[in-house]
Amino acid sequence: QSTWGHLFDPMARKKVREYHAKRMLARNAARFGLNIAVQNALVGPDTNYETLVKNEPWLLTTRLVVKPDMLFGQRGKNNLILLDASFEQAVEFVRDRMGAAITIGTVTGTLTHFVIEPFVPHRFEYYASIRMEREFSEILFCPAGGINIEEHWDQVKAAAIPVDADVDAFVFPAGYFAGVDAMQLPLVETFVRALYKVFDDLDMTLLELNPFTFSDDGRAVVLDIHAEVDSTAAQRNAKKWGADIEFPHPFGMTEYPEERFVREMDEKTGASLKLTVLNPHGRIWNLVAGGGASVIFADTVADVGYGAELGNYGEYSGAPSAEETAAYTRSLLEIATRNPDGRGRALLIGGGIANFTDIAVTFNGIIHALREYQQRLVDARFKVFVRRAGPNYVAGLKLMRQWGESSGVAVEVYGPEVAMTTIIPRAVAYVTATERA
Repeated sequence: QSTWGHLFDPMARKKVREYHAKRMLARNAARFGLNIAVQNALVGPDTNYETLVKNEPWLLTTRLVVKPDMLFGQRGKNNLILLDASFEQAVEFVRDRMGAAITIGTVTGTLTHFVIEPFVPHRFEYYASIRMEREFSEILFCPAGGINIEEHWDQVKAAAIPVDADVDAFVFPAGYFAGVDAMQLPLVETFVRALYKVFDDLDMTLLELNPFTFSDDGRAVVLDIHAEVDSTAAQRNAKKWGADIEFPHPFGMTEYPEERFVREMDEKTGASLKLTVLNPHGRIWNLVAGGGASVIFADTVADVGYGAELGNYGEYSGAPSAEETAAYTRSLLEIATRNPDGRGRALLIGGGIANFTDIAVTFNGIIHALREYQQRLVDARFKVFVRRAGPNYVAGLKLMRQWGESSGVAVEVYGPEVAMTTIIPRAVAYVTATERA
């Protein structure tokens, strides 16, 4: 399993806001026999409250719940939930906290988005979560959900459903639903089975409800939800997920302008372009072709003890044009060459053996950007390590050698005669040797 999987799983697990997750669940539940009640409104820094109540008139006639919607939990334990409030109280709660810096655990970030929804009095609180593993999905259930679920973890039951299994025919372990009120037992079991169908249909990788309950008329009410989807399935799920779905950065992680530029470029091209800054002061930077290779490079850097110095995760693939590759490389170099401190830095230009990407074309784009940042590379004491193979790789490697000879930047260039990760220990050795300014 990848050391860095929580940051850049090749499957692209993406967290979604509670607002979007609930709407996604409700939008698709009816196809699987579920009736889920959902009303909610998302509030951000630019929300116009007059427009909001015109679009969501129930806000003025319903008692409300308000909480931050920024991909972090334990909001109740951190006094970040307002219960049984009027709309005026909800607005005041949001305004008092909008833009405030808070610390959750060891992570500090700024509050920018809140979700408002109806306050639902209820008696029972249940916990359920579904997580996709390689060969099965694990379903957890607890009859005592809610803010203190950790204290009741001994009551949590687990069931593993194999990939492609028929959940309707699946037999849950004995005692799996023990502790559920007898009158609600049929509702709960039917709900959990249908929930798995929705999870599978929407290509989710995680779905956690804590808690959920049922209204007097038997409708499921999801009080809190955490959801992740496989973003590589976005094309086939666009309508089911909803046109307004977002994949915000984790709480406390600010998106750099360069990351935003690459993300927007990725959305407009048939190629794949990804850039995530891990440590803006890092001394090892990856310019890697291919999602699988990018994870291997990052894992190898971590395995040799230099994970803390890894500046970024990123990958380009799918035969990007020279112009796209140049723009992508500029974005990376803009961050990587900042604030030189006299210590050496390494740029890894690598990847496996390409199937159809023209190495010379992409290297032309990379070299164009390298020339633009040539002096900044020198000032930051960068050394470039190249290993690439695939269509037209001989011409591409020749171009890289020629640039190195004329640039004043030290460059080592390798082809398929060495293993893909050969350049990593060489880069680490250079960084280590130049530790002192």
